[in-house]
Amino acid sequence: MPSPGHKKILIVEDEQDILQLIKLYLEKEGFRTLLATTGLDGLQKAKQEKPDLVILDLMLPEIDGLEVCKRLRSAPDTAMLPIIMLTAKAEESDTIIGLELGADDYVTKPFSPKTLVARVKALFRRLERKPDESPTQYRYGDLVMDLARHEVTVKNTEVPLTAKEFGLLEHLLRNPGRVLTRDILLSTVWGYDYYGTTRTVDVHVRRLKQKLPSLNEAIISVKSLGYKLKEPC
Repeated sequence: MPSPGHKKILIVEDEQDILQLIKLYLEKEGFRTLLATTGLDGLQKAKQEKPDLVILDLMLPEIDGLEVCKRLRSAPDTAMLPIIMLTAKAEESDTIIGLELGADDYVTKPFSPKTLVARVKALFRRLERKPDESPTQYRYGDLVMDLARHEVTVKNTEVPLTAKEFGLLEHLLRNPGRVLTRDILLSTVWGYDYYGTTRTVDVHVRRLKQKLPSLNEAIISVKSLGYKLKEPC
């Protein structure tokens, strides 16, 4: 992975103690940081400064993190920007909403700064994995995944996917006909040190089907186990 010093991370957090703590730990690891304390300021800096990743608090002044996430995902320039969401709420529903809106990962407060840094590094590793394995392209009907370009197209039209959606689709395409358990998908796509629930996988599969309707019937839910992609005809 390229040096962290080349990576710029936007932290959007209104609690100064937490903001400075995250900044401290990221900069200790060599990352550059940008700071925002409101939702609107975070949106503006995301568009102007073009960070490589956003750490986004759920509860923010002006507009909340969910709305920020939604707006980032709806804008072409930031549609694929990696987002890690921070939430002080323990309810699963808040986490699920964040994932459905396009967050790649989440960390629940209180959290260990080291854990957050590990999540950041894991997400960058996933994004920057060199496409040195064969094949470098996968085809499934009208869908083409180009690993070198980090691009998915359907009938030659690009479909923007988040890092986790891309990783999930890649793993399904690599293993057609094979049942992939939720635990396997969590370990492979999210990383072995990920502490989220298997519900995360279900949310991302559902969102993947929404973006790629041609896969609605192709991705099969296997009761109590996980998912499999039908072998192409």
